[in-house]
Amino acid sequence: MTLFLKKFTTKHNTAPFSKINLSDYKEAFEKTIELARAEIDNIVKNTEAPTFSNTIEALDYSGEQLDRLSNIFFNLNSAETCEEMQKIAQEVSPLLTAFSNDIALNEDLFKRVKAVYDQKDTLTLTTEQATLLDKKFKGFSRNGALLSEEDKLKLREIDTELAKLKLTFGENVLAETNNYQLHITNEADLKGLPDGAKEMAASLAKSKNLEGWVFTLDFPSYLPFVTYVENRELRKEIAIAAGKKAFQNNEFDNTENVKRIVELRHKRANLLGYQSHSHFVLEERMAQNPEKVQSFLNDLLEKAKPAAHKEFAELTAFAKELDRINQLEKWDGAYYSEKLKQKLFSLDDELLKPYFQLENVLNGAFKIAEKLFGITFKEVFDIDKYHEDVQTFEVLDFEEQLVAVFYSDFFPRKGKRNGAWMTSYKPQYIKDGINERPHVSIVCNFTPPTETKPSLLTFNEVTTLFHEFGHALHGMLANTTYPSLSGTSVYWDFVELPSQVMENWCYEPEALALFAKHYETGEIIPHQYVEKIKESASFLEGMATLRQLSFGILDMAYHGKSQTIADVKAFEKQAMEIASLYPDVEENCMSTSFSHIFQGGYSSGYYSYKWAEVLDADAFAYFQEKGIFNKEVATKFKDNVLSKGGTELPMELYKKFRGQEPKVEALLKRAGLL
Repeated sequence: MTLFLKKFTTKHNTAPFSKINLSDYKEAFEKTIELARAEIDNIVKNTEAPTFSNTIEALDYSGEQLDRLSNIFFNLNSAETCEEMQKIAQEVSPLLTAFSNDIALNEDLFKRVKAVYDQKDTLTLTTEQATLLDKKFKGFSRNGALLSEEDKLKLREIDTELAKLKLTFGENVLAETNNYQLHITNEADLKGLPDGAKEMAASLAKSKNLEGWVFTLDFPSYLPFVTYVENRELRKEIAIAAGKKAFQNNEFDNTENVKRIVELRHKRANLLGYQSHSHFVLEERMAQNPEKVQSFLNDLLEKAKPAAHKEFAELTAFAKELDRINQLEKWDGAYYSEKLKQKLFSLDDELLKPYFQLENVLNGAFKIAEKLFGITFKEVFDIDKYHEDVQTFEVLDFEEQLVAVFYSDFFPRKGKRNGAWMTSYKPQYIKDGINERPHVSIVCNFTPPTETKPSLLTFNEVTTLFHEFGHALHGMLANTTYPSLSGTSVYWDFVELPSQVMENWCYEPEALALFAKHYETGEIIPHQYVEKIKESASFLEGMATLRQLSFGILDMAYHGKSQTIADVKAFEKQAMEIASLYPDVEENCMSTSFSHIFQGGYSSGYYSYKWAEVLDADAFAYFQEKGIFNKEVATKFKDNVLSKGGTELPMELYKKFRGQEPKVEALLKRAGLL
């Protein structure tokens, strides 16, 4: 337990995973909260007049041990959890909420912060310091410091309940994902499924002591099934299972959790003087308010709808011609899209996968980062890891100085939630003249290697890896003074720019030549395939845009105005109707497993994926103009975006990089929607 009370003695002060016992966590949280509380008390009890240094700076550097512990614990709770860990999470989550409320509602502390804030015009502060001062003041005013004692108590109760509800929501989704399996014993039922997916399913069945093949709701298992299996009834069965996660009126049902989370978020916002949860959230975003977000979503919807309806009609006609299907259902979408794509472009994932061996793709991302930003990645074997699948790397600059520690964790397993994400075990900051370097991780759920084949990625998985690697670069190249402004600590609708811009290199012949090599022959991906990848990049883009917008619209429907939800399914159906193409499936409900907004941090923020696409299309147009490996543009991007974190307003940083505000036309042109 004393492990967490001081700096680790490991290489680069990395997390000593193998020395941590689950039984240590609870006491470690209690002790590190105590330490952090003592640091806060020292700030409050300081008899000297409040200054930027003894109050604002001291506050930002406080709680280092607690932050490291929280990062380690909650990252593992997502990537390598178990029932005991989930139980600990439910126990420590209220302690952490209470502690952060203790800070936000500490009147004496707020008085000191306010005293410094009130004299900000007379202080000589750097841009970063001015941003930090503003952030600290708002951290109090936006979290109840100006409330009456009675309302402060209400706020604490709301925050405690919300923290537990979000954890429960995620646990239920994970349980429902793990509880389902489709067991196939007749090989004829798998007609159309590629050999690689079949082999993976056979190996999964074997691991469960079953004959035949087993499919689950984990993406690498689920997606090939609904994309390739000809048996429509089986596609329907697994698609409905995926769509009704946590919507089955059982112990893992999330409908009441959704209602309560929405209700409490609005209550909290109202208590703080905001019209709705969205008004509260968006005040600290580039978009600024719900009206601007609604108008952004509606504008894109208007432009995408004609293309989406035309594409849907073409897909329907194609399915009718091929299999006499009159009405396309949700379990037909991926299947007929893939068939049509093959017909139009003679291109399918199975044709491409041999060129995208995971190790090569990862090395390709490393090479591109080296060409753009002058950093190299060296795999090392003397850094502790939490699972044998994890790889560890030292990231070095051209002078061989440490830039970051990088962890990668790529394959699905029982204790890991679905999806892909980047996270951090230790932030970057400068203290006492020492530039503390970050420890960053990307976690994915890719197709694992089998007995006969290495891990071969679909093109979609390739772009996912580059996306998360873009987030990782934002964390690794951080170079700010204060931890709370470092790396990805930026406005939520700006955070997706570095990740989404990286995806663009996956479509460029010059970049693909670095890593897209056949895993058996070493042959570089043929030029005609690259052309087809580029041609097919905007294939069914109208439908894809509509789908993405529908999620943003649903998010804003829940959070854009204060309300109580009577029926989650009916509410969702009505909200998404404007952007839906397929008939509704009665037993399905997306909201109950919409982890981005009910467990993660995307509430009132899902629009930011599209918002950032406008930024990334405009930013990459600049690279294309000057050359995709142009050092000058790359350095501008590194110096003004990747290294700056949240030290300035995002639009100011963007304009310093680009020389102008972003134009939506770049996105519409790329998506073929102009």
